[in-house]
Amino acid sequence: MSITFLANNVKDMSNIAKQILEYASEFKKFIFYADMGVGKTTLIKELSLQLNVVDEVSSPTFSIVNEYHTDNKDKIYHFDFYRIEKEEEAYDIGCDEYLFGNDYCFIEWPENIPNLISNDMVVIKMHIEHKKRIIELII
Repeated sequence: MSITFLANNVKDMSNIAKQILEYASEFKKFIFYADMGVGKTTLIKELSLQLNVVDEVSSPTFSIVNEYHTDNKDKIYHFDFYRIEKEEEAYDIGCDEYLFGNDYCFIEWPENIPNLISNDMVVIKMHIEHKKRIIELII
């Protein structure tokens, strides 16, 4: 199943995040494909807010992974694999344990960890067209 959303501005991202979680309610692993600056972290922040995160959501570009907590003590892991040069670096931080656990995982730059991506992950592709964000959800 593929569904496309159109975000005219940042304010639209909250409603889109809500819809994504409704369509993908059976899943907890999400991979995000988009160029730099398209809004991956912004969408992940909105998804996290929909899941009642109590921590500040920010890009884990330098730390590779950020851990957030929800109001009911669940965990959300936010990965940014932009800076890794070898897939082994992801294994070194124990990424495989996160990905095969039962917590939500939002993964930016999954193309840098191809052997850790599985068919049961929700794919989100984003691009900008005529100053609008096009967000494709693939389940």
